[in-house]
Amino acid sequence: MGRLSILFAALLMLSAISLVTARYQSRQLFMESERQAAYARELDTEWRRLQLERAELARNARIDEIARSDLQMRPTSPDRTLYLKGDFAPVPPSVANGGQP
Repeated sequence: MGRLSILFAALLMLSAISLVTARYQSRQLFMESERQAAYARELDTEWRRLQLERAELARNARIDEIARSDLQMRPTSPDRTLYLKGDFAPVPPSVANGGQP
């Protein structure tokens, strides 16, 4: 009877330790899950910010302004346009294919 009591006490202690370990691991996993969810929200926010920034940088008005100010580009006008007239010699096949026969 005494040995059986000791065996049950040891099993009870092992199961209690196992329960505490399982709960601790469960809490650790939950905290990691919450950290990952917060990180995913941060990444989503950053992605949306980058999409807005890309849309802003690709605006036609901004591109036009940069072309005029930084690159000194001007819109074309009919007086600055060259019109080519006449017959042109056909392009040889070797040139048309990028030098490939």
